[in-house]
Amino acid sequence: MSLLRLVRIGAICTGITWLFRLSHEAGVARGNEEVPGLLAAIGVVSLLFFIRALLAEFQGPASDLQKDLLWGLTAGGVLTILIRL
Repeated sequence: MSLLRLVRIGAICTGITWLFRLSHEAGVARGNEEVPGLLAAIGVVSLLFFIRALLAEFQGPASDLQKDLLWGLTAGGVLTILIRL
């Protein structure tokens, strides 16, 4: 895996985690309560992104951007769950 791919995956992961945190803080500031089952929903979506990322790895080098996006979304979802636990 090239350094460029790792940087793209890390940037997507960081961006997703930051956006979830920002959204949560905005909701708390407005007085909204946390939605029950939100972490489970993020986990399921992250699992689906993970499965798709694994399958995309066998499509060849033409889809590297798509693979990086999928791996970044997977890592961002997992990191979001870990931060909120």
